[in-house]
Amino acid sequence: MRNLLLVCVVFMAMFVTGESLTCQTCRVGVVGKCMFASKETCRDSEPNCFRGNLAFNVSSLVTLQTRGCLNSTLCNRTEAGTLLTVGYTVTRKCCSTDLCNGASSVQLPFSAALAAALMVVWSNCLL
Repeated sequence: MRNLLLVCVVFMAMFVTGESLTCQTCRVGVVGKCMFASKETCRDSEPNCFRGNLAFNVSSLVTLQTRGCLNSTLCNRTEAGTLLTVGYTVTRKCCSTDLCNGASSVQLPFSAALAAALMVVWSNCLL
Protein backbone atom coordinates (compact mmCIF):
# COMPACT_ATOMS: atom_id res chain seq x y z
CA MET A 1 0.00 0.00 0.00
CA ARG A 2 2.83 2.37 0.85
CA ASN A 3 4.53 1.69 -2.49
CA LEU A 4 1.30 2.43 -4.33
CA LEU A 5 1.01 5.77 -2.54
CA LEU A 6 4.62 6.62 -3.45
CA VAL A 7 4.03 5.75 -7.10
CA CYS A 8 0.90 7.96 -7.15
CA VAL A 9 2.84 10.88 -5.66
CA VAL A 10 5.61 10.50 -8.27
CA PHE A 11 3.09 10.41 -11.14
CA MET A 12 1.28 13.47 -9.78
CA ALA A 13 4.57 15.35 -9.54
CA MET A 14 5.38 14.45 -13.14
CA PHE A 15 2.00 15.69 -14.39
CA VAL A 16 2.07 18.90 -12.37
CA THR A 17 5.56 19.83 -13.55
CA GLY A 18 4.64 18.79 -17.09
CA GLU A 19 1.75 21.26 -17.18
CA SER A 20 3.90 24.40 -17.07
CA LEU A 21 2.88 26.98 -19.64
CA THR A 22 5.23 27.80 -22.54
CA CYS A 23 5.10 31.34 -23.95
CA GLN A 24 6.74 33.30 -26.73
CA THR A 25 9.08 35.95 -25.38
CA CYS A 26 10.08 39.22 -26.93
CA ARG A 27 11.83 41.81 -24.83
CA VAL A 28 11.50 44.53 -27.49
CA GLY A 29 9.53 44.55 -30.71
CA VAL A 30 9.24 47.43 -33.17
CA VAL A 31 6.79 47.67 -36.09
CA GLY A 32 5.51 44.18 -35.32
CA LYS A 33 9.00 42.62 -35.60
CA CYS A 34 10.47 41.07 -32.49
CA MET A 35 14.13 41.42 -31.71
CA PHE A 36 15.67 38.47 -29.84
CA ALA A 37 12.56 36.26 -29.83
CA SER A 38 12.57 33.01 -27.87
CA LYS A 39 10.33 30.72 -25.84
CA GLU A 40 10.19 30.32 -22.08
CA THR A 41 8.50 28.10 -19.54
CA CYS A 42 6.51 30.18 -17.08
CA ARG A 43 6.99 29.95 -13.34
CA ASP A 44 4.08 29.22 -11.02
CA SER A 45 3.99 32.90 -10.00
CA GLU A 46 3.45 33.93 -13.66
CA PRO A 47 0.84 31.48 -15.02
CA ASN A 48 -0.18 33.53 -18.10
CA CYS A 49 1.26 34.40 -21.49
CA PHE A 50 0.88 38.03 -22.52
CA ARG A 51 1.26 40.44 -25.43
CA GLY A 52 2.04 43.99 -24.45
CA ASN A 53 2.04 47.28 -26.32
CA LEU A 54 3.68 50.47 -25.15
CA ALA A 55 2.48 53.58 -26.96
CA PHE A 56 3.94 57.05 -26.42
CA ASN A 57 1.35 59.81 -26.17
CA VAL A 58 3.49 62.18 -28.26
CA SER A 59 3.25 60.07 -31.39
CA SER A 60 1.05 57.11 -32.15
CA LEU A 61 3.60 56.07 -34.77
CA VAL A 62 6.07 54.90 -32.12
CA THR A 63 4.89 51.76 -30.35
CA LEU A 64 6.90 48.98 -28.79
CA GLN A 65 5.76 45.40 -28.28
CA THR A 66 6.72 42.81 -25.72
CA ARG A 67 5.72 39.20 -24.95
CA GLY A 68 6.34 36.73 -22.17
CA CYS A 69 4.94 35.32 -18.94
CA LEU A 70 2.96 37.49 -16.54
CA ASN A 71 1.37 37.46 -13.11
CA SER A 72 -2.44 37.28 -13.19
CA THR A 73 -2.83 40.58 -11.31
CA LEU A 74 -1.28 42.47 -14.24
CA CYS A 75 -3.38 40.81 -16.97
CA ASN A 76 -5.78 42.65 -19.26
CA ARG A 77 -5.00 46.04 -17.81
CA THR A 78 -3.97 49.37 -19.26
CA GLU A 79 -1.61 51.57 -17.29
CA ALA A 80 -0.37 55.09 -17.95
CA GLY A 81 2.86 56.72 -16.86
CA THR A 82 5.59 59.18 -17.78
CA LEU A 83 9.22 58.75 -18.75
CA LEU A 84 11.31 61.94 -18.84
CA THR A 85 8.10 64.01 -19.06
CA VAL A 86 6.80 61.97 -22.03
CA GLY A 87 3.52 60.16 -21.38
CA TYR A 88 2.97 56.55 -22.36
CA THR A 89 0.32 53.85 -22.12
CA VAL A 90 1.01 50.15 -21.56
CA THR A 91 -1.61 47.56 -22.45
CA ARG A 92 -1.14 43.87 -21.65
CA LYS A 93 -3.49 41.13 -22.93
CA CYS A 94 -3.18 37.66 -21.42
CA CYS A 95 -3.98 34.12 -22.52
CA SER A 96 -3.38 30.76 -20.90
CA THR A 97 -2.52 28.12 -23.49
CA ASP A 98 0.91 27.16 -24.82
CA LEU A 99 2.37 29.74 -27.23
CA CYS A 100 -0.93 31.63 -27.39
CA ASN A 101 0.88 34.99 -27.43
CA GLY A 102 2.76 34.21 -30.64
CA ALA A 103 2.22 35.50 -34.13
CA SER A 104 -1.36 35.31 -35.27
CA SER A 105 -2.13 32.84 -37.95
CA VAL A 106 -3.66 33.93 -41.22
CA GLN A 107 -7.15 32.57 -41.56
CA LEU A 108 -9.20 32.65 -44.71
CA PRO A 109 -12.91 33.31 -44.51
CA PHE A 110 -15.02 30.20 -45.15
CA SER A 111 -16.14 31.46 -48.58
CA ALA A 112 -12.54 32.01 -49.73
CA ALA A 113 -11.50 28.55 -48.53
CA LEU A 114 -14.51 26.97 -50.25
CA ALA A 115 -13.75 28.81 -53.51
CA ALA A 116 -10.12 27.64 -53.42
CA ALA A 117 -11.19 24.03 -52.80
CA LEU A 118 -13.70 24.17 -55.69
CA MET A 119 -11.03 25.56 -58.02
CA VAL A 120 -8.71 22.66 -57.18
CA VAL A 121 -11.47 20.10 -57.75
CA TRP A 122 -12.55 21.79 -61.00
CA SER A 123 -8.98 21.90 -62.36
CA ASN A 124 -8.52 18.18 -61.57
CA CYS A 125 -11.76 17.36 -63.41
CA LEU A 126 -10.54 19.15 -66.54
CA LEU A 127 -7.29 17.14 -66.63
